[in-house]
Amino acid sequence: MSTQKNITVVGAGLVGSLVSIYLAKRGYKVDVYERRGDMRKANMIAGRSINLALSDRGWRGLEGVGIADEIKKIAIPMYGRAIHMKDGSSTYQAYGKDNQAIYSVSRGGINMRLMDLAEQQPNVTLHFEERCDKLDRKTNELSFFNTSTNKTTDVKSDIVLGSDGAFSAVRTQMQFQSDRFDYQQFYIDAGYKELVIPAGPNGEHLIEKNCLHIWPRGSFMMIALPNMDGSFTCTLFFQMEGKVSFDTIKTKEEVMAFFKQEFPDAVPLMPTLIEDWMTNPTSSLVTVKCKPWVWDEKLL
Repeated sequence: MSTQKNITVVGAGLVGSLVSIYLAKRGYKVDVYERRGDMRKANMIAGRSINLALSDRGWRGLEGVGIADEIKKIAIPMYGRAIHMKDGSSTYQAYGKDNQAIYSVSRGGINMRLMDLAEQQPNVTLHFEERCDKLDRKTNELSFFNTSTNKTTDVKSDIVLGSDGAFSAVRTQMQFQSDRFDYQQFYIDAGYKELVIPAGPNGEHLIEKNCLHIWPRGSFMMIALPNMDGSFTCTLFFQMEGKVSFDTIKTKEEVMAFFKQEFPDAVPLMPTLIEDWMTNPTSSLVTVKCKPWVWDEKLL
């Protein structure tokens, strides 16, 4: 492959950071532009994590550029799922045979590690606080506005990869510039809220460390995935509206009553439950589809 081509990646999330490593190892010069600030230098936004459960497909993506071992340093194997019933009992279901496991890893943690590994490539440059405001499909020219300096930078690239998430600026530009471009977006009825089971007094995990914990309750559920510091990141997937939903559970008393009824064994493990509920955002879950997703072999 030619080493002369310049590639612009819009979005430095999990996909953008990983694909920049793939491209760099193939000899391309890669510039990654990220709308947010550098998460490695700032306090991360709490409440929007949903830990990853890495299985074989995820590991293959990491192994393809030889970084799986680096990511395993910040990952915890989960050999099965622990199912928590309303009466406080629990059952265990193994994920596979011979100690097969899926791995819990912090979304922010793996993203920061991927950024570090990308920057170690001599032909990758990361740019932060750069908002993509304009894209010309015909010329592959982009305009980025730096939200810190208020300066605009124009970039011309041989190939543009849009990996900038659910509300992609690249995809939005394509909707206006492409004839017969199909786009579909739909929200599911449920949203999510991030909660936490903190580490024990000596940094220990208060429930089984090597499990994905699930509290299934029919139309909603809570999960808990282990973290390296002894804590668990919990995610409640819950109806946004309805008789029992995020919309109806508002007060501290209502939150506590709901959890004592539905997750009685978890409540003693969650001393910051009320604070987390009131502080962390209630986030939506959206699915986006578009077609085509490649134009002229130079814009994806």
